[in-house]
Amino acid sequence: MNPQPVTTTWAVPECHDDVCITCSDAAVAVRVREVLAGGLAIVDTDAGPEEVSVALVDAGPGDVVLVHAKEAIAVVEKRS
Repeated sequence: MNPQPVTTTWAVPECHDDVCITCSDAAVAVRVREVLAGGLAIVDTDAGPEEVSVALVDAGPGDVVLVHAKEAIAVVEKRS
């Protein structure tokens, strides 16, 4: 039995500038604007709203999350 190769395609996010604020080498704190389906969220950055993954954290609208490479890696402030 010969296994068939699996082809995977990834969506490439569009950046606002030459480098996305959430794709830089440093993690940044951003506020969650809206939680979307599939473990994604819209966050407010200095460059405007961006879509990031919140699959690794328990975050909701108003929370501040630490984001690196479009992935929220920690909740640093919960909305009261």
